Amino acid sequence: MPDTLAAGLESLPQDNPFAQARWGTPYELPPFEQIRPEHYLPAFEAALAKHEGEIAAIAGDTAPPSFANTVAAMERAGLALDRVAGVFYNLTGSHTNPELQAIERAVGPKLARHGSSIYLNPLLWARISAVDAEAEGLGAEERRVLERYRIRFRRAGAELAPDAKERMAAIAERLSELATRFSQNLLADESGFTLPLEGEDDLAGLPPFLRAAAASAARERGLEGHVITLSRSLIEPFLVFSTRRDLRERAYEAWIHRGESGGPTDNRAVMAEIVKLRAERARLLGFESFAHFKLADTMAASPDAAMELLRDVWTPARARAIEERDRLQALVQQEGHNFDLRAHDWRHYAEKLRRAEHDLDEGEIKAYLPLERMIAAAFDTATRLFGLTFEELHDVPRYHPDVRVWRVGDTEGREVGLFLGDYFARPSKRSGAWMSAFRSQEKLTGVVTPIIVNVMNFAKAPEGQPTLLSFDDARTLFHEFGHGLHGLLSDVTYPLLAGTSVSGDFVELPSQLYEHWLEQPEILRAHARHHETGAPMPEDLLAKLLAARAFNQGFATVEYTASALVDMTLHLSADGEAGLDVPAFEADALRRIAIPAEIGMRHRSPHFAHIFGGEGYAAGYYSYLWSEVLDADAFDAFREAGDIFDPETARRLRTFVYGAGNLRDPREAYTAFRGRMPSIAPLLKKRGLAA
Repeated sequence: MPDTLAAGLESLPQDNPFAQARWGTPYELPPFEQIRPEHYLPAFEAALAKHEGEIAAIAGDTAPPSFANTVAAMERAGLALDRVAGVFYNLTGSHTNPELQAIERAVGPKLARHGSSIYLNPLLWARISAVDAEAEGLGAEERRVLERYRIRFRRAGAELAPDAKERMAAIAERLSELATRFSQNLLADESGFTLPLEGEDDLAGLPPFLRAAAASAARERGLEGHVITLSRSLIEPFLVFSTRRDLRERAYEAWIHRGESGGPTDNRAVMAEIVKLRAERARLLGFESFAHFKLADTMAASPDAAMELLRDVWTPARARAIEERDRLQALVQQEGHNFDLRAHDWRHYAEKLRRAEHDLDEGEIKAYLPLERMIAAAFDTATRLFGLTFEELHDVPRYHPDVRVWRVGDTEGREVGLFLGDYFARPSKRSGAWMSAFRSQEKLTGVVTPIIVNVMNFAKAPEGQPTLLSFDDARTLFHEFGHGLHGLLSDVTYPLLAGTSVSGDFVELPSQLYEHWLEQPEILRAHARHHETGAPMPEDLLAKLLAARAFNQGFATVEYTASALVDMTLHLSADGEAGLDVPAFEADALRRIAIPAEIGMRHRSPHFAHIFGGEGYAAGYYSYLWSEVLDADAFDAFREAGDIFDPETARRLRTFVYGAGNLRDPREAYTAFRGRMPSIAPLLKKRGLAA
């Protein structure tokens, strides 16, 4: 059980769970069953007031500024607010409802104002500026915390004139409102669409696993028969397998026009205002564009570096995609059709070509990738790399019946943290996959073990049947568990540096690197077993699966890189004029890079939650590719050691990457692990794009 400082809100009625200084639940998990929507607003109000008092005491301290009474004191402040927000915002993404959404709209601007009041407080900034690391003889971690606080304050506008500070606060508040609106509009469009499949003709081509998933989706919505929703785990296999070209087109058009309906959930005006406000804020801080502002505090350091990488990958990827398109078009004609290949056809004919060239059937692969065994594979990999143990807990609180909980320990019996897995799609959950924390690791207030959650959107199988994953689904599971390990293995003192609190283009290294172990024969032989017989994946199927890893990589790379280029170009070039037509800007950007007409962006702007549902990946979607340069090179360290579980390489990986949080500059951290910075060559080889 964590030994944290009391985080209760004594001013609340005692029937409000957030009033309790400690939760008497196992492992101090949030008492989800006791927390009702009406508890949140009073808890937020009380937590904000408490934090305001803590900050006022720090800023008004009459003692000379020191690390202990200023920086460490700030790190100890806000525990109650962190606890309320940690529960609330995890649920608004993974299991929301209209009541929570209304609270989200009300609370977001208040939190933005609160954050601005801290980072624009001149007394607080004066104290932080006056802390003398040399005079105090601060250690490396304390110096890093002090440095990061100063950077945060400057980037929030602490050194601006009073009128500019006032405008910065107004912009932050409005951006919070807009991000919430964008996300809620998107969820409404996603949960509001179903494509009914009526009769055998509509089900033509769909394998048993997809029919079962479509039937489960219908039952979950109180409908008869089968439906396709806009969950990626349903719509992508539908686009692969359905032989009804008209239905594929209807599904694809709904998928790519989320957030662009023309009705109350249309995101076009929301995006335009977000871009305008981001550009204005960047100019107030003296930056040429929002992209320049954003990348100044990243590993890439400048938009030029990020764009150079994107262009270096775009050229060979586009050339490969054109070759792939021509082969798919030839396949269309071989079947006796005279239509031109379109975006809603690509996945369907790519699967046919993969079967022809690699004798590989997606349905056959899924039979060997049941969810349960892929969870076991991810855990086994962590055990062999980092000595972790996993014990599933059953009699503990959870926010939805589908959520599963594991106690994570080490080989010496010590508790590492709790891991929650929320794997299935549902209407109350936003699309995508992500890692988050109900509680982050730190040592400042005691020994605080983390509570980490992975949220995914796999199509749930009918009751009593196993959920079968595609290889891409299994890769997503490993990816998010890599993020999860980044949170679980964090070993720092100060909350500001914990876990995934690292540079945006470094945060994907632990997750993308972890994907490599899924593709290793040693892991697949042990865990890829038939869901009915338990038989291991046949060696010939395993060989074909691994041989086909580079298949369709032109398409996959173009689809992703186009999104990253539009994101960067939008935040680099758009001057933030009123009435900006973001979809038109997007179309022009795609025309200038000559994207093949048969390939769409992985995320079109009106539903690009990465960049408009918050700022985490705004002018930062390139980071997946930047991190892939790192992860491809990093896994080579294990190959060079001759063992994909080499103990010494794993030790360095844990010390300098998974466990280090933001203790070091990312370039320094990577060099400490690898001995040097990477090149792009391993990435191109991994994607099959090397010359």
